[in-house]
Amino acid sequence: MTDPFGARLRRAMDERGPLCVGIDPHASLLAEWGLDDGVAGLERFSRTVVEAMADRVAVLKPQSAFFERFGSRGVAVLEKSVEQARAAGALVVMDAKRGDIGSTMAAYAESFLHRDSPLFSDALTVSPYLGYGSLSPAVALARENGAGLFVLALTSNPEGREVQHAVRADGRTVGATMLAHLAAENAGERPLGSFGAVVGATLGDLSSYDLDINGPLLAPGIGAQGATPADLPDVFGAAVRNVVPNVSRGVLRHGPDVAALRAAAERFAEEIRAAVDAT
Repeated sequence: MTDPFGARLRRAMDERGPLCVGIDPHASLLAEWGLDDGVAGLERFSRTVVEAMADRVAVLKPQSAFFERFGSRGVAVLEKSVEQARAAGALVVMDAKRGDIGSTMAAYAESFLHRDSPLFSDALTVSPYLGYGSLSPAVALARENGAGLFVLALTSNPEGREVQHAVRADGRTVGATMLAHLAAENAGERPLGSFGAVVGATLGDLSSYDLDINGPLLAPGIGAQGATPADLPDVFGAAVRNVVPNVSRGVLRHGPDVAALRAAAERFAEEIRAAVDAT
């Protein structure tokens, strides 16, 4: 792995299509698959998703919390899933939303962004709401190891508005400030910077925000949350080609049949590609 995350992501999206599939083994999905809500069910679920997706989608995004709830045995399953997914060619974005200060933030970064860690991922989701500068250890380690970050900027949950849409003394919203920080991190990078933002696909018109951060925009909300691939150009405008749409339940509900999972992912990828190419 010699290229930085942004370059590898651009290549993966161009070759495999702009789609991120979540690995979200929460109890209700395990039940829908006929699996026990335990480590054996977790392992079967994760192995099946990786088998179905890792050799064909650009990005897989395991949600760390659904593995951590099973303790060390769940984390062992997560480690194996990350290893197998990356070996099959998928980029792995670890959805852990870590955020802290100083040595604690550095330790979180080492867990997911150091090449020698068993949980080393291509990118990590992080929360900047202890101040963007608190992410400095993660930014530095990501650069050192060719990895990336996705910073929570304009999330799709309604509760996020009270923080992310709050207006600072300079007249700029907190979310816009995070986007500006990321644009600075990505300045001059080609073909794509490695420091992205999480921006919900359900947010509607975002034309008042400058989404041109020269980096990727991880966009949850496609499928079960109500957004569709056809919505992407209206939400993201000129930045739509840098969007990494995330679909979780919309694909995973078709399991445990591998062929059905693959067919669902292919349908979403085709619809997303058509919507982006129409711009």
